[in-house]
Amino acid sequence: MSNAVITLDADARQDSLWRLTWRSFRRHRLALFSLVLLVVLGTLALFAHQIAPYNPNDIDPRNPLVVRGTPQPPSLEHPFGTDNYNRDLFSRALYGMRVSLGVGFMAMLISIVVGVLVGAVAGYAGGMVDNVLMRVVDVFLSVPSFILFLALNAILDPSIWNLILILGFFSWMDVARLVRAEFMALKERDYMLAARAVGAQSRRLVLHHLLPNALSPIVVAATLVVPSAILSESALSYIGLGVPPPDASLGNMLEDAKAWMLTAWWMWVVPGALISIIVLAFNFVGDGLRDAFDPTLTRR
Repeated sequence: MSNAVITLDADARQDSLWRLTWRSFRRHRLALFSLVLLVVLGTLALFAHQIAPYNPNDIDPRNPLVVRGTPQPPSLEHPFGTDNYNRDLFSRALYGMRVSLGVGFMAMLISIVVGVLVGAVAGYAGGMVDNVLMRVVDVFLSVPSFILFLALNAILDPSIWNLILILGFFSWMDVARLVRAEFMALKERDYMLAARAVGAQSRRLVLHHLLPNALSPIVVAATLVVPSAILSESALSYIGLGVPPPDASLGNMLEDAKAWMLTAWWMWVVPGALISIIVLAFNFVGDGLRDAFDPTLTRR
């Protein structure tokens, strides 16, 4: 009976926390607008196949031979213009967003799973287990991430899945340290002592008490991992080590624009603006979530 009461009390408290968090987040207008913007961009990217007027890798056959090989400025037929292969930039931007957002979200999921697992074990177990795992984290943090991305991506065959695995498995360290700190603080709370007193097992303590109460910093961390992964993918694709052509990503669209910076501004403005908007939107959403989850911060 006591165990059931503790569980019901924890569930009610958690439900109330999420309701209050959403209410506080809605008052953060910039974060709410950014969330709506991300939903719109994500929807456009998700339905790129239905929305894009052209195949992103097809050369427009209607362009006369005299202009083939030369980027064409925005027009009614091509609202964002074309690249030097006469491929429609609007279509490529839609597919490029889908690839970049997909890489960002998949890498984030891997990072969160590994980081939460390592941080939870270290924070709950403590002692020697904690020391060993944290030294492993320190070793990973001591290696410059982008140099590691470059080396691994140059060794492995270029593909989207290899890129996702590289970004995901080498960006979990900050999440692990964050979860460890949360677990170490939470396991000394009164409700944890009460749960232990009634004989709750370690698995139940972690899954039903510690992890739900540590979700708020994990959610905030996730919103910051996604833009970091998108920027890393864009940088790798820009130097030719990311998403292999002819598939479009925002990064390799910028790589295509290198030779046309001064003569075809639309080739770099379109992917550059989208990368900036997406990264800023995720950062604003993260700021809004951080403020909403922190009870010491109030918004008028």
